[in-house]
Amino acid sequence: MIKNFAELELDPNLLEAIEEMGYTRPTQIQAEAIPQALEGRDILASAPTGTGKTAAFVLPALQFLQDFPRRKPGPARVLILTPTRELAMQVADQARALAKNTKLNIFTITGGVQYQEHADILATTQDIVVATPGRLMEYIEAERFDCRAIEWLVLDEADRMLDMGFGPTVDRLSSECRWRKQTLLFSATLEGKGVEGFTADLLKEPAEIDAEPSRRERKKIAQWYHRADDMNHKLDLLKKIITEQAERSIIFLKTRDRLAELRVELEKAQIPCAWIQGEMPQDRRNNAIARFRDGTVNVLLATDVAARGIDLPDVSHVINYDMPRSADVYLHRIGRTARAGKKGNAVSLVEAHDQPMMDRVARYVKEEIKERFIKELRPKHKKPVFKKKKKDDKKKTATKAKKKVAKKK
Repeated sequence: MIKNFAELELDPNLLEAIEEMGYTRPTQIQAEAIPQALEGRDILASAPTGTGKTAAFVLPALQFLQDFPRRKPGPARVLILTPTRELAMQVADQARALAKNTKLNIFTITGGVQYQEHADILATTQDIVVATPGRLMEYIEAERFDCRAIEWLVLDEADRMLDMGFGPTVDRLSSECRWRKQTLLFSATLEGKGVEGFTADLLKEPAEIDAEPSRRERKKIAQWYHRADDMNHKLDLLKKIITEQAERSIIFLKTRDRLAELRVELEKAQIPCAWIQGEMPQDRRNNAIARFRDGTVNVLLATDVAARGIDLPDVSHVINYDMPRSADVYLHRIGRTARAGKKGNAVSLVEAHDQPMMDRVARYVKEEIKERFIKELRPKHKKPVFKKKKKDDKKKTATKAKKKVAKKK
């Protein structure tokens, strides 16, 4: 197992930038993907948000551009596609930080930007372009962007691009970049739509990497739950946690209506917060994220749809005000804390009907999630126990059913 970045055969200028960013040892996805990418392999990788996947494709791309320097000015050689504008900006920022000791040019092409700004970029030499599929396709169709020089194509959050309906556009972009040497595809999961939604010829004999965050990486997140008797009790627990325990928290809710209700309650309690939800105008969404990022507010309310792909530093607590619909969404949510080597906390507020989901989550993350109490807010009700059907019971039920069928005959 690779213990430090020096073992990855990266240029000293990249190692220096990595050190300045405070990374000490590669995460699992970095240790597995970087060597394979540097050997020229296509990559098909599953990596949840928060496991360091951006550096897993940016570092080998930067290394490639230095190993094979360009001879004359010209268009981009590495194209990174992301589903959203925020993600494109985050990836570009991280790439610039890692490339700070090089002379490489990194640009973004996304919606919501004036045409003139892009025209200025496209007239200069670009090395890496990070783009959203729709806007880039417009420029290709208008013959403003040249794909013939692209040597690396990277798809970040490929499963989400499919969810957002970008599949056909990505396939077209892939054929526009048909002279490329390598393709790297990163997705939260490798099952289902994560890959199958794209054409089969996107990747050529890829190295498959499934980087579940290691126990060591996940151990940095302390997980516990509080039982709530009803909605009022739940709200009191939440206020206590965000005012007395948490420094900066993201609170997850299952719907926009639930988010609006909680927002009103927090305003009444004079707890300032920002919020993001699906189908929100881009400028309002950016504004909310900026207010949370710069510390104007320390509480961000979010629905699952809205929170995918955002990377926020220094989140001390992720709070599940509503439990998620499935255990893998729980893992996505809690991955918002304990980023870049820091510790974090994941707290769930659980009503009686949520208890089976809490048990499912514990089985899924393969660790016990303990119940905690706040002295003056202890639950009055007993913890509900949901009996698991034993195999014998199932057999008896099946036998009974068979007998019934036999009688009818």
